[in-house]
Amino acid sequence: MKFLVTRINFFKRPIMTKSSIQSSNLFKPLTIGSSTVKNRIAHLPTTRTRAIKDGHVPTDLQLQYYTDRAKDGSLLITEATLISLNQGIYPSVPGIWNQQQAKAWKKIVDSVHENGGVIAAQLWALGRVGNAKLLKENGLPLTGPSANYEHEQAEKDAIEAGNPIQELTEEQIDDLINNQYPNAVKLASETANFDFVELHAANGYLFEQFIHPDINKRTDKYGGSIENRSRFLFNVLDKLFEIVDPQKVAIRISPANEFQTPRVNPSFVEDWTYIIKELQKRAEQGKALAFIDLVDARFNEDRTHTNIDLEFIPEIWKGILIRGGNYTYDDKDNWAQIVEDANLDDRTLVGFGRYFIANPDLPKRIYNDEELNDYDRSTFYSPYNYGYNTYPFLNEKLEVDPNEKRLGKSLT
Repeated sequence: MKFLVTRINFFKRPIMTKSSIQSSNLFKPLTIGSSTVKNRIAHLPTTRTRAIKDGHVPTDLQLQYYTDRAKDGSLLITEATLISLNQGIYPSVPGIWNQQQAKAWKKIVDSVHENGGVIAAQLWALGRVGNAKLLKENGLPLTGPSANYEHEQAEKDAIEAGNPIQELTEEQIDDLINNQYPNAVKLASETANFDFVELHAANGYLFEQFIHPDINKRTDKYGGSIENRSRFLFNVLDKLFEIVDPQKVAIRISPANEFQTPRVNPSFVEDWTYIIKELQKRAEQGKALAFIDLVDARFNEDRTHTNIDLEFIPEIWKGILIRGGNYTYDDKDNWAQIVEDANLDDRTLVGFGRYFIANPDLPKRIYNDEELNDYDRSTFYSPYNYGYNTYPFLNEKLEVDPNEKRLGKSLT
């Protein structure tokens, strides 16, 4: 299946007035499960590296970051958080597989709640895109649904590390389903007291690796048809529904994703139609997810526009939907698109990543139609405080040193 790619051609939308923004659904409360958010502008998960490097424990930098962004009452989804070491390691990213990590997260969650916010933990398994060298140093194999690499450099790195990729065995898959994901969810919900957990099933990570037919070449019950390729996802979900209220569970998806995959899944419409129908079926049986977090496909990394249509998702899914990924380009100077999307129904939230990083009070700035701080992409994956907690609130003057090298301190 081929998709036409053309340069962005912005068409004229009506200019939003302050009153039309303020009276829109964007600033009406919405109940999600047993929680209520004060607005419908969500903080999307944005991978960060401000945790303790080796222990993967959250730090005071993250405590300040999420506390600041909770003050407008938004739904916050955390950075991707590892469910275990053996599902891939990146340095300085947080984890939630032990009590120390969960207790550190609880300090963040408590502070978010005290400041009026609602928060979800995004649970992450890297699969084949994990770091082969770091895994080897920890005595762990690099694994994926099938024994294939993201690209030639990944293969070279794995071989040089003496850790070539291995296909997950059924026993290893069973461990993920019955032990690793349940352990992370119990720690997130019972110890850390997160409002929700979100399974990261997007952007070329483990769940999507199973679903994508160019990556999953298995011939057992986890490969072949979409019923088989989605089996891992549904086995995990159904297990989690035995542990927590399904309305505390969410999922992030990117049906037309190109990142860390060979290409857009050529059968993405058929595959994701099946998956969303199965999620809706469970909802109608009393096991509705809290929300689906949908990565919009309108823009690629190079800011080209695609004609890929994902409207079949909300046509099938009747529950709460977060849309995001394109608003950075759509709406910096005119909030017409997010107002339009939020006003379509009474179940849609709009999500920001980059502009929520740069603007701790983003909902307030949108409400008052105020200028935004620009984000500095070069600091996104730094381990330091600069470029993380050094963006000012509206009318705030901050004196910051770009050469500051302050690392975070463990919260436990």
